[in-house]
Amino acid sequence: MLRGTNIPVDLQQINTGLMGDLRHKMGVVSQTICPTMRAPSDEDLKAPNNVKVEKMQMKREISLMNGICLIVGNMIGSGIFVSPKGVLMFSGSYGLSLVIWAVGGIFSVFGALCYAELGTTITKSGASYAYILESFGGFLAFIRLWTSILLIEPASQAVISLTFANYLVETFYPTCQAPYDSVRLIAAACLCMLIFINCAYVKWGTLVQDIFTYAKLMSLCLIIIVGILKISSGDTKSFHNPFEGSSTDPGALALALYSALFSYSGWDTLNFVTEEIQNPERNLPLAIAISMPIVTIIYLLTNVAYYVVLDMPSLLASDAVAVTFGNAVLGPFKWIIPVSVAMSCYGGLNASIIAASRLFFVGAREGHLPDSLSLIHMERYTPIPALLFNGLMGLVFLCVEDVFQLISYFSFSYWLYVGLSVAGLIYLRITQPDRHRPVKLTLFFPFIYCLCSLFLVIVPLYGDTINSLIGIAIALSGVPVYYVAIYLPEERRPKFIRKLNVFATRFIQKLLYCCLTEFDTETETQAGSKTQ
Repeated sequence: MLRGTNIPVDLQQINTGLMGDLRHKMGVVSQTICPTMRAPSDEDLKAPNNVKVEKMQMKREISLMNGICLIVGNMIGSGIFVSPKGVLMFSGSYGLSLVIWAVGGIFSVFGALCYAELGTTITKSGASYAYILESFGGFLAFIRLWTSILLIEPASQAVISLTFANYLVETFYPTCQAPYDSVRLIAAACLCMLIFINCAYVKWGTLVQDIFTYAKLMSLCLIIIVGILKISSGDTKSFHNPFEGSSTDPGALALALYSALFSYSGWDTLNFVTEEIQNPERNLPLAIAISMPIVTIIYLLTNVAYYVVLDMPSLLASDAVAVTFGNAVLGPFKWIIPVSVAMSCYGGLNASIIAASRLFFVGAREGHLPDSLSLIHMERYTPIPALLFNGLMGLVFLCVEDVFQLISYFSFSYWLYVGLSVAGLIYLRITQPDRHRPVKLTLFFPFIYCLCSLFLVIVPLYGDTINSLIGIAIALSGVPVYYVAIYLPEERRPKFIRKLNVFATRFIQKLLYCCLTEFDTETETQAGSKTQ
């Protein structure tokens, strides 16, 4: 009963009525303020079907044109400017040397086509490392990675940066050799600048690549145009008997072909960044198909221009054929050639840095290198730790006085690993015949390429046995590292390895504002579910 009255009241009924009115009024207010407002549920916390959750991984920012410039820019390094004389020296005649240049181009097209299939079938970055890992397992892949870290990538980048520095300062020291320290400092500054550019944004790195690729193509076009003008004026004495004096020694011809093929190396550059290519199933094979004929034609026409202007003794005596060519025909504009060589080296070094950093990044993601190298910046989406590690190794090798000697230690290994990758293509065709392959070649191409790769591995072992054996020893030094750090179960590995790995990863995450990446397995899953 209410106090002071005789009216009986059901308190539960009153409370229920009051709460109902309150809920109704609150609902009206809520709908007025925010008509769609409602309590979040588990379904609300999930992403809508039409919204894609952004993953922490490197972005697909490399277009078709960027890809073409990466391949062309890395293939056309300083070699065609500085030392195309190796083919001529071993072949013995202008005509046969041009035939060997053409054969080298065709052979490289075979390898590039095989990589087009591998790159669209195994959609990981890392090129030969990723393909060997997929086909033959972790041990061979780790040895390939170990050789790259310990020797191949830092030594080649040190050599390219030193070549850049030498040609850049050549105009200031025309009659004497440039000071040792100044050349090394300029080379180090070049390397550090490109590391910074690629750490900043992927687009900055590809823009530098595009600009310097266009610049070197313009320089080569200048050489070719001069050659065409000479031919049109009737100066063709070099080609009256083009095959006169041709070598018939199989060993000499093999070395001539080897020299040509070394100048064509670099066509696998784009496969190192497969995960960053826009529409890789289309753009990767298309970039390869466009780049290879461009480089082959430019190499042939450039050599024709050299042969028209310079006689054979001048060519064979020159340490820098393009500079000798410029001195002979460009007059007051002869400075263009040394600057062009420097620009070519700069573009080639940039492509090498992009490729090597992705190799280290993928190796770390696969567990073959410390986790800290698989981190990317949280806003810029660049593999900063891998880039800095790559730059540090390059600077260390710049301190080696005779760094050019180191190149001879791995002349055979490039062809060994590329040949293993192509053998992996054949192996996967047999073991996984129903795997989705956007590009599928006849097996004629990989079989021929594997046989020729075997020949290219044997040639340096026969011709430069000591240096090749040193290279093999460097590769085999990775065996105990693999056993202790990777093969053994984690509980049996030295504890300091795990502690150091965890500490380094956390420290670098905080220092460089980076995080671990998420590998996009959707493509792999979809690929595995498709059949030919």
